[in-house]
Amino acid sequence: MTHERLQRLMARGREFLGTDYAIMGGAMSWISDRHLVSAISNAGGFGMIACGAMEPHMLEEEIAETAKRTDRPFGVNLITMHPDLFELIEICGRAGVSHIALAGGLPPKGSIDAIKGTETGTPAKLICFAPALSLAKKLVRSGVDALVVEGMEAGGHIGPVSTAVLAQEIVPELGKDVPIFVAGGIGRGAAIAAFLEMGAAGVQLGTRFVVASECVAHEKFKKAFIRASARDAVTSVQLDSRLPVIPVRALKNKASDEFMAKQREVASLLDEEKVEMSEAQLQIEHYWAGALRRAVIDGDVESGSVMAGQSVGMVKAEAPVAEIMAELVDEAEEALARKAA
Repeated sequence: MTHERLQRLMARGREFLGTDYAIMGGAMSWISDRHLVSAISNAGGFGMIACGAMEPHMLEEEIAETAKRTDRPFGVNLITMHPDLFELIEICGRAGVSHIALAGGLPPKGSIDAIKGTETGTPAKLICFAPALSLAKKLVRSGVDALVVEGMEAGGHIGPVSTAVLAQEIVPELGKDVPIFVAGGIGRGAAIAAFLEMGAAGVQLGTRFVVASECVAHEKFKKAFIRASARDAVTSVQLDSRLPVIPVRALKNKASDEFMAKQREVASLLDEEKVEMSEAQLQIEHYWAGALRRAVIDGDVESGSVMAGQSVGMVKAEAPVAEIMAELVDEAEEALARKAA
C-alpha cells in the first residue's frame, strides 16, 4: 500500500519530526526506553525516551544506548518538576537530541531558552502538552514549537477533558501556528485519519505500543493489557484538595486503594507541617514511579500500577513494533480511501 493520502495529510508532522510517519510514541516511564524508542523510530515513527525520575547520568546513558540502536530521529520527555531539569536539558543538548518534550506543567523560567540552545547546547525543538485552549495559547506565545493535545482517555497522568473535545477546540484555533499532535484513546488507524483530516499534524500513541515484542514490560503486565477492556482503565481519586494530585488512569487493582492510603499519609504530614507542598507533590510522584515499576518490571500487576489508556480494549496480541505501525498506517489509508470513494 502506497499511503499517498496519508503521507499528504501527515506532511507537516513528518517534516517537523523528520520521520516517515507523524506517529509519536508516548513517553511511558519504565517502558519507553532504548529498546521500544529505537524500535518505533526504526519503524518510521518517532520514539520518545521517558526520562521520568531518572538521574542525569542515567538519562545520558539511555540516550547513548538508544542512538546505538537507531540512526533515525528520537526525542526525550522531561518532567518540569524534576529537581535536575536544567542539567537534564544540558545532557540532551550535548547529545544532540533533536526534540525535547516538557510534561507536568508550564515550562519553568529559563527552560525554553535552554532547550532552544540560546544559552548552552545544541538547539532542540520544544514540544509541550496542552490540556486546555487557554494554556495552549500561552504556550504558543512563549515560543514552543509544537503541542500535544492529550485527552483524558490516555493512560498515566491525565487532564479532565476528552480527546475529541480538546482536538475540536485547539486544532482549528492554533493548528496554523504550530504543529499539533493529538493523543489519548487512539487505538486504530481510522481515528488517526480522522484527526489528520481535522487539521492535526500527527498523533501520539502509548498504550498500543506496550504489547510490542520489543517492549521490556513484564509478560504479566502485557497480559493484563490484552485481557482488559476499556472500562477497566479508571482514574485515581483526589482525597484532599490541598494535594496537587493529577489524576492517573490505570487498570483497577489493589494499588488503586493503596494510593488512597498514600494520599492520607501525605495529607497528615501537611497537617503536621512536616513537609512543604512541593515535597508533598514529589512524594506523590515518587509513589507512582515506584508503583509503576513494580508492575512494569517486576510483574506485580496487583500491587503495582498498571497505567493504561482506554484504548487498552483494542490491544489484542503481542506483535513487533513494525507490524503495529504497518497495521495503523494501513488502517488510516483505508479509511481515507473509503471516504474519497
